[in-house]
Amino acid sequence: MHSQKKHFEVLDGLRGIAALGVVVFHFMEVIEPESAKNIIGHGFLAVDFFFCLSGFVIAYSYDDRIVRLGLREFFRSRIIRLHPLVVFGSVLGLLGYLFDPFGGQLPGAFRIAWLFVGSVLLIPLPAMADRAYNLFGLNAPAWSLFWEYVANICYGVFLSRMKRRYLSILIVPAAAAIGWVIYKEGSLLGGWNGLTFWDGFVRVSYSFLAGMVVYRYGWGVKNRLGFLIMSAMLVVAFLVPFSKWNLLSEGLIVLVYFPLIVALGAGAIVSPRVERVCLFFGKLSYPLYMSHYWAIWIFAGYYSKYKPGGVELLLVVLGGIVFLVGLAYAVMVLFDVPVRRRLKFLLM
Repeated sequence: MHSQKKHFEVLDGLRGIAALGVVVFHFMEVIEPESAKNIIGHGFLAVDFFFCLSGFVIAYSYDDRIVRLGLREFFRSRIIRLHPLVVFGSVLGLLGYLFDPFGGQLPGAFRIAWLFVGSVLLIPLPAMADRAYNLFGLNAPAWSLFWEYVANICYGVFLSRMKRRYLSILIVPAAAAIGWVIYKEGSLLGGWNGLTFWDGFVRVSYSFLAGMVVYRYGWGVKNRLGFLIMSAMLVVAFLVPFSKWNLLSEGLIVLVYFPLIVALGAGAIVSPRVERVCLFFGKLSYPLYMSHYWAIWIFAGYYSKYKPGGVELLLVVLGGIVFLVGLAYAVMVLFDVPVRRRLKFLLM
């Protein structure tokens, strides 16, 4: 975001809470693959929250200066912000794949190299059967970064110049598409593999536009709910159980509830101490999101082989979460921040 603009600290903090929710969801998904029995079965909706938040922040950051900045500089700034961790996550994913103690026989070197290049360049390659045909088998969460790039390209080329009334019209078929996907598939848990590729387009289309609409219409609502209450509001969405009313519940969460949370977060007033906590969570969110999934594959192999339960399983999961948060902090401090600073010096 532009250094002279207001910073939305609570939204930063909520981004961190959502990233942590994704990590917990991925651990629990291994333990209980059936979403209806998973206590955080709707944790995958954190991605839709990310998309909505991204639409708001991109519009806020660039609407008034993208013409002056130009497409080239806009795309360059987005690549500097996003791509170092795409590369780092690919490297971690490759190492995790090669040295997974519970992994099976590895494919040939050429195939591994091909998959790695696709991961680094964000080229979807749903070709790994042992990784459920993820679009990015070496680092599964990169599927949402692929669609984030698509959304950023669309913003730079035409959405940034589109008046808000036309955005309001465009969002209607996007909302209808969300309802259709939930009706057809039973949920929005898609977009990450070859079979559900276009579900990802539907998810980013609505939520990114919704975030833009929240900003363009100035729907930020001043409030004193505080970071803890807003975090609880976000987490509740991930804990909503699956039911026969899934079309209604997921639809309301994505179409209405997440844009409302973004609007409330944009207007939230917190103390300086809480601001610092929120900023830390926000800085940690992207490194955590992009550096955790290699460990989930190893945990899946361990769980499949040993079937731990009770205290052992609890300690392994909690220890894994703490370890991954610590790793994300190290990645942020030692890689992401200095690399982006260097790239800005060289390219901007």
